[in-house]
Amino acid sequence: MNLLPRTGLELELQRALGRSRAVVLIGPRQSGKTTLAGQRVARDSPRWFDLENPLDRVRLAEPMSMLGPLLEAGDGPIVIDEVQHAPALFPVLRVLIDRSERAGQFLLLGSASPALLRQAGESLLGRIETIEVGGFDLAEVGVQRQQRLWVRGGYPRAYLATSDDDAAAWRLQAVARHVEQDLPQFGINVPAPAMLRFWSMLAHRHGQIWNAADPARSLGFSEQTARRYLDTLTQTFMLRQLQPWHANVDKRQVKAPKVYFRDSGLLHALLGLKSLPELLAHPVCGASWEGFALEQVLRLARPDAAYFWATHNGAELDLLLFKGERRIGVEFKRADAPTMTRSMHVALADLALHALYVVYPGTLRYRLGERVEAVPLAALLAG
Repeated sequence: MNLLPRTGLELELQRALGRSRAVVLIGPRQSGKTTLAGQRVARDSPRWFDLENPLDRVRLAEPMSMLGPLLEAGDGPIVIDEVQHAPALFPVLRVLIDRSERAGQFLLLGSASPALLRQAGESLLGRIETIEVGGFDLAEVGVQRQQRLWVRGGYPRAYLATSDDDAAAWRLQAVARHVEQDLPQFGINVPAPAMLRFWSMLAHRHGQIWNAADPARSLGFSEQTARRYLDTLTQTFMLRQLQPWHANVDKRQVKAPKVYFRDSGLLHALLGLKSLPELLAHPVCGASWEGFALEQVLRLARPDAAYFWATHNGAELDLLLFKGERRIGVEFKRADAPTMTRSMHVALADLALHALYVVYPGTLRYRLGERVEAVPLAALLAG
């Protein structure tokens, strides 16, 4: 499998290791964490420990004795892969890290696990910097491969597969592996068949405002259980719950989150969509493109905070970004030539937006009104 350079992530990791004593790369399985870390430390190095390898678990049976001399020797960070398998290791790491103020002592890799985040936060507070590693994004694959990225998603093995059929097969296996293997390993006790049915149902509600009553009623469990399943998939980076912004305006506003698949390829896998023609003919096409474009905007813009906004009177804004003192609105339109709408006028006024961008899959950038521009998704790469 040919690999794509991930220059942005490599630079981010380099900077983090240069200022923080420990760095954790966190993200779903097969998203590229190990490959990224391998650019810093060779996987056959004695400084690399894979906790899914029985031999490496034996090597770390006495962690103070093993890791202490490696730290003193220097020569780059110590890498511990799949660190969530050894929760007892975190207090030991804290002791070792506190022996020196030197940056770049440890590079920890973990699959997206709520327990990992909690353990790292509790044991290594103030000592660790976290970098989220997702699949490929538009900046990494290039604008000319935008549709392929949309259809297949960003997981390297799916995106780089030799055919749409091979990519679809990998994605279906990834979905099954997540519910059957990953969640139990993370200590999440959810029946795999129930979670798979729930996840499949969410595929048909991608980009919609969350309402626990519908899936709970359809699947025969409580709204509390539906909420727990939703939070589980969110905490393991499969879904994004985009929270509503509650502006101080005199209107009744939506208070439930919107739910998006973070990887468009997994969404399409659960909908049985393998190719671009199948996707374009499916009713979820518009919502799928909105979610795909939203993830690209968030990856590229790196806002301080992100929300959506909607009122019960019908006014809405797909994405509200806070960047420093600026409020930026984003609307997503899968249309040949988007135009100004009443909702945009309302959002500009009520939210005091500095600018509003209408992101669409075309090629021309043009002004729609004061502070409003139509912007091709590809143009985001140019800032």
